[in-house]
Amino acid sequence: MFGTDATPGGVETPQQTFTEKLYEIYYRFLETSDEYLDGSLALAWYFKDEADAYADAVAARFPAARAVVPPIWPLEVANALLMGERRRRSTEVQAAKWLGYLGSLPIAVDEETNRRAWGEVLSLALAHRLFAYDAAYLELAVRRRLPLATLDHRLKAAASAVGVPAFAP
Repeated sequence: MFGTDATPGGVETPQQTFTEKLYEIYYRFLETSDEYLDGSLALAWYFKDEADAYADAVAARFPAARAVVPPIWPLEVANALLMGERRRRSTEVQAAKWLGYLGSLPIAVDEETNRRAWGEVLSLALAHRLFAYDAAYLELAVRRRLPLATLDHRLKAAASAVGVPAFAP
C-alpha cells in the first residue's frame, strides 16, 4: 500500500521502499467513535514484505477515523523500526518520513491500561496464553467495547473467546 506515492488518506508522499509496513492494529470502526489500533497492522503498512490486504483496508479508514492504543504501542512501533534498520530492511530517513505520517494520524494513547497491567491484563494473558503486551490490547478492546483488528491469530482467538468481535473492513 505504501509502496505507491500515496498514503492511505491519499496524501502524496515520497516513494517508500521496504520500510512500508508496521506491527499490529486493533480498531473500532464507527464513523463517530474511536477505533482500536495495535502494532502489527501499522507495521504491515510500513514494511513492504509484510504487506497485507486486511491491514491496507484498516489503513484506508484514516485520517477520518480515530484510533486508541495502549501505552506499549509507541514502543512496539519504535522497536520494530529500530530492528528494521539494524537488519537493513529500512533506513533512518525512511523511518523518519513514515513516523511523520504516523504521527499525523488521530491516534490516542489510553492511560488506563497501565493501571490494569497487574490485574485484568495479567489475568487475560494467563487465561489465553498471551504475552502481557498482547493482553494489553485485548484488555483495552474489552474495556472500551471495541472490535479488534489484528493479524495475530492467537490474539484473534482470545478476543473471540471473551466476546470481542473481529473488525471486518
